[in-house]
Amino acid sequence: MRKQYVAIMLAVVLAAGTAYGGFLSDLFKKGGSVASKTSLDEGTVISGLKEALSVATDKTVTSVSALDGYFANNAIKILMPEKIQKVSDTLGKFGFRKQVDDFVLSMNRAAEKAAPVARGYFTDAIKQMTFKDAMKIFDGGDTAATDFFRKKTYTKLYDSFKPTISGAMDQVGVANYYKDMMGKFTAIPFMSEASVDLDDYVTNEALDGLFFMVGEEEKKIRKDPAARVSDLLKQVFGKN
Repeated sequence: MRKQYVAIMLAVVLAAGTAYGGFLSDLFKKGGSVASKTSLDEGTVISGLKEALSVATDKTVTSVSALDGYFANNAIKILMPEKIQKVSDTLGKFGFRKQVDDFVLSMNRAAEKAAPVARGYFTDAIKQMTFKDAMKIFDGGDTAATDFFRKKTYTKLYDSFKPTISGAMDQVGVANYYKDMMGKFTAIPFMSEASVDLDDYVTNEALDGLFFMVGEEEKKIRKDPAARVSDLLKQVFGKN
């Protein structure tokens, strides 16, 4: 009886040991992928993400501030405000499409002229990124850095960007084109003028376009090795 008992206990121990060994094997296999992500030191992760944002924002500002940077890019082109879309539709039917087109072009030209001012604010925001922020971004989605960046900076950028947009709109004559367009519209029987805050509209549209393009650049850095233009970007995003 004693020998039978010992044999049973030995079988139980061996079975448990096999299961435990399998558990440890799985654990180390899973741990390997985590270790590969966290093998970079804190400073390298932060520096890599800051450089990625610097590259993305610099490319974006350079791109959108060029002639037709907004106007020729269908993804970010500033269109007629929805609130006065009826104006556009009506004028088109009455042969005044040029007035509409001139107004739309002027809004995009204002955004292109104002875009360079964003570069300094982007730089300041990048400098303030913490390690905790960096790790969330590092393991986040394709536009995690851009989404974080937008959340942290949009209001401040808006407050600083709006006066620049307003000045650029004066330079390219947005108000005059708007007045000309609305004059043609109200001359049509039964049509009354609608109002829209053009400074607010163009500012928001311009910033939305900026962040969209920054996000596109971030995706490239995360997914395309050719977009990692420095050794640091290759080191950090190659690991990820």
